[in-house]
Amino acid sequence: MLTSCVQETPLFALHQRLGARMAPFAGWSLPVQFQGALAEHQAARTAAALFDVSHMGQVTLSFGGAAAALERLVPGDLIGLAPNRQRYTMFLNQSGGILDDIMVANHGDFLHLVINAARADADIALLRAALPEVTVHTDRALLALQGPRAATVLARHAPAAAALPFMGVARLTIGGAHCWVSRSGYTGEDGFELSIPAVDAVRVAELLLAAPETSPAGLAARDTLRLEAGLCLYGNDIDETTTPIEANVSWTLGKRRRQTLDFPGAAVIGAQLAEGPARLRVGIRPEGRAPARAGTEIVDQDGARVGKITSGNFAPSLGAPVAMGYVRRDLAADSTVLGLIIRGHRHPARVVPMPFVPHRFVRKNVIF
Repeated sequence: MLTSCVQETPLFALHQRLGARMAPFAGWSLPVQFQGALAEHQAARTAAALFDVSHMGQVTLSFGGAAAALERLVPGDLIGLAPNRQRYTMFLNQSGGILDDIMVANHGDFLHLVINAARADADIALLRAALPEVTVHTDRALLALQGPRAATVLARHAPAAAALPFMGVARLTIGGAHCWVSRSGYTGEDGFELSIPAVDAVRVAELLLAAPETSPAGLAARDTLRLEAGLCLYGNDIDETTTPIEANVSWTLGKRRRQTLDFPGAAVIGAQLAEGPARLRVGIRPEGRAPARAGTEIVDQDGARVGKITSGNFAPSLGAPVAMGYVRRDLAADSTVLGLIIRGHRHPARVVPMPFVPHRFVRKNVIF
């Protein structure tokens, strides 16, 4: 049962009309599924799926020198972020731990940040303590249109969307609404995220859902999609105790920033770059069909505990379970044999490359 403290997105009533099963997530009431998680997963892989991600925090920075000021809090190259481009980066603590993973878009006259709902209050406090002006947008919704037909659907209402490159951003008018659009997402598929004035959110969502290719989708499908894509979930796969190097996302460190090492936790991260971390996040394929859920112990061939699963589920696209977890660096090579302790019994597994399902971004080779 939802409590009164759970917030509702601008699409809450629409979700109810569409028959969504709702549940609280990070302080918000969000749809878990509509017609079924498997069907929604397949819609994103074969056509288009529309997700309500309005629980995510949205912040803009429009003061002079915003990129340089924000760069002091993250390891990414934001000064070098060109207009109409977006970059994935992270807030770090002094130990190199990940406080949050965020998206930063350069719209030319302002930066647009998307932050995780569970970390929004902490992130905003961090920004306000370090920056002269921070605008928090509680008046905007965020939709994610994902799948191989997403560009076709969106281009019917905003033809310029079809020309956006991967991690490109633009200000587009969709159904009369002035939207901030990025070609990005959290499924491994081509797709777009649309920041929309809250008053226009239902109208835009209904326009996109009216397309025969588009299905509404909820949190359950979103989780299996991002897991198949090998993407981290904050609080599960990354947190304040994990560094970008341990999380196997060292590509988020800009080339210039690796040389200057002038960001929080740089001493720890610099040492890990030079010497290697003690542990690494890896992809794991359990044998059989039993999924290994988060918290499952990982053991080596001698039965010694060597790590734990941080995300695990049955992968609909593969018809088999997959998982991610942290293991000692000497056990992180592909094909390494491991064991998973599921319901008290040891199940064989092996380390495999990620993503489990190939990414199908419009331009996979873009460096960001």
